[in-house]
Amino acid sequence: MNGSVPIPGSKSLSHRAMIAAALADGESLLKGVLFCGDTDYTRKALEMLGAVMAPRGEDLLVQGTGGRLKRAASGINVFMGNAGTTLRFLLSVVSLSRGEFVLDGSPRMRQRPVGILAHALNALGARVRFPGKTGFPPVLVEARGLSGGSVEIPGEESSQHLSSLLLAAPYAREDTEVRVTGQLLSRPYVDMTVKVMEAFGAGVSRQGYELFRVKSGEHYQPRTFTIEADVSAAGYFWAGAAVSGGSVTTVNVDPFATSQGDIGFLDILEEMGCRVKREPGKVTVQGGTLNGVEVDMGTMPDTVPTLAAVALFATGKTVIRNVAHIRLKESDRIGAVAAEWKRLGARVEELPDGLVVEGGLPLKGASVDPHHDHRIAMSLAVIGLRVPGLVITDKTCVNKSFPTFWDLWDALR
Repeated sequence: MNGSVPIPGSKSLSHRAMIAAALADGESLLKGVLFCGDTDYTRKALEMLGAVMAPRGEDLLVQGTGGRLKRAASGINVFMGNAGTTLRFLLSVVSLSRGEFVLDGSPRMRQRPVGILAHALNALGARVRFPGKTGFPPVLVEARGLSGGSVEIPGEESSQHLSSLLLAAPYAREDTEVRVTGQLLSRPYVDMTVKVMEAFGAGVSRQGYELFRVKSGEHYQPRTFTIEADVSAAGYFWAGAAVSGGSVTTVNVDPFATSQGDIGFLDILEEMGCRVKREPGKVTVQGGTLNGVEVDMGTMPDTVPTLAAVALFATGKTVIRNVAHIRLKESDRIGAVAAEWKRLGARVEELPDGLVVEGGLPLKGASVDPHHDHRIAMSLAVIGLRVPGLVITDKTCVNKSFPTFWDLWDALR
């Protein structure tokens, strides 16, 4: 695999910026938004709440509500597919409105926990209940605004619970204080949330990752905001260079300015034996002789399947730790990687919090199932560069985060 490739906007930043713009009082321009299955669910949900969103090529023009969200006079059902970020973030946002909302999704979404977030919202004045299984969608919100106040939230399950509370907090009636107990996972995503909030004019004071305070009434202000390229998406192309021995340049990823934790994947690739050239606005990865590594992936969980793909072609074992929570993603990613890699002849061991992948073994082509998970599918594409006869049964699931993936991928092969 050789060549240069432009990477689309960050999915994580797109979600956050759309919410801030939708709550701001006035018109915002979001440049370089990622239009994909997941962000479409967020956009449509915000439109239901009264925001006006008009795509302009790669940009999105947003007429915000000023926090005056549409009331659900006769109840509103919001279907969110398997967009876990949308569910968690919108759970706090709809609590700012008035009326009854039901948030639901696909069968897999109904297996994704939100009980911790619901408990925290109820402590801040919301009324959130579960008509079915406690702690899981569907979720019934009897919205009456958020009063604010103080709440504790455990950090071990998902950083999205904290990000959700923070994004809505400027519109609570009183100041909001959130104390995190235990180890907070995926910390760079919380930094990203704070960065977006501050960019739109809402202040967040914090003590590390343990305590966050947001002032009531310090509302989001409309602005022009540029979405940086999605680093986790770039990772598949870097991995492609790594396993193929080629050279790939991602032309719009700035390794010195990004707030995304997945940029740490470059350090791992270097440790494995790749050559990495970092420049303002672009990154080049040159494949080399690969060696296994042992890494804590807690700050970049979305890149675990990507690393597991590269690990197949390294000498020795690769041990991935501190990612137990990725069993609760679009698929059980630990189980899905183990199952599909084994179909190809790999040796993979599941750990309670990760994986052990043995590299350097002969692999064979086979039909593989991405488990309706975009990240599993794109990681299988990396493996396919070296394993003839690998057939991915559902290639369209990449539309969840990267609709143009196959066009860009095939152009470099």
